[in-house]
Amino acid sequence: MKNVVSGCSVEEAMNMIGGRWRLLIVSYLLEKPKRFSELRRDIPAISQRMLTMDLRALEEAGLVQRTVFAEVPVKVIYNLTPDGLRLEKVINVVQELGLWLKGRHVDAEC
Repeated sequence: MKNVVSGCSVEEAMNMIGGRWRLLIVSYLLEKPKRFSELRRDIPAISQRMLTMDLRALEEAGLVQRTVFAEVPVKVIYNLTPDGLRLEKVINVVQELGLWLKGRHVDAEC
């Protein structure tokens, strides 16, 4: 993760959950624990590489737990940790903002 330059708590949070996909990944993991392929189906526009990188970053931040089951083929499940579950409030606010943005009328002359 990047170092916090300003010392601002918002910057600290954005370093952890910023980017295009991380909050979306968390929102799908709030539904239930998921396999990598399920997340790829949920977010078809994300590349395999980016999903892997973001899952690793969320795991490193202590928000996502990766569980490997000794099966053939190997089964890997991703779920939110107790700290990751705390992001539910953030997801709800972002969802509300998204619904507001989709519903507002944008002036064509801007």
